[in-house]
Amino acid sequence: MADSHTLIKQGAEARVFKTDFGGRPAIVKQRFKKAYRHPVLDEKLTARRVVQEARCLHRLRRAGLDTPALYLLDTANSCIYMEFVEGETVRDVLRAGTTTQELESIAAAIGTNLAVIHDMDVVHGDLTTSNMILRKDSRRLVWIDFGLSYSTTLSEDKGVDLYVLERAIISTHPRDAKALFNAIMAAYRARSKNAGPVTKKFEEVRQRGRKRTAFG
Repeated sequence: MADSHTLIKQGAEARVFKTDFGGRPAIVKQRFKKAYRHPVLDEKLTARRVVQEARCLHRLRRAGLDTPALYLLDTANSCIYMEFVEGETVRDVLRAGTTTQELESIAAAIGTNLAVIHDMDVVHGDLTTSNMILRKDSRRLVWIDFGLSYSTTLSEDKGVDLYVLERAIISTHPRDAKALFNAIMAAYRARSKNAGPVTKKFEEVRQRGRKRTAFG
């Protein structure tokens, strides 16, 4: 990456840089090459994942959800250039402490938005409060990091998405976990056209998770 790119995050699948794009602050997400894969295969799979993530962001934005605006898709270098969102992650907001009213407002936004995402047959794949940002100006909820997202009609996959979110909330926000997740689920059920089968699968996945925890 060029000197004008500042590394701000490095995960298991990609690096995230802050940069300038046409005079606007921007994010560059670059997926790693996998040394253990054949170079030609790796290039094709990585390009596919980059395109899939960009397509997902674009679909959700067109549907009215707040996601970072896409600026450039560079498949040759496995990069997505997108809007730099000014704001705080939901993780940081909740850890700093919120009023009951603000907690309920955040939960309602998460549940309602996630219902729309699932009704579009999209699974996020890495639902945590670190992958949600409240915009500095409007406080709108922005969804980020769709690197593990995929399209599916299966209720079980959506139920797993909910379970991953619940576990992340319990781990990161133990004090507010029950109230937060219950409020998320209430909003989800109120908005989703497929809430019944998805929540049924969620309960099944949750039960299996409890058995694994109990018996190792």
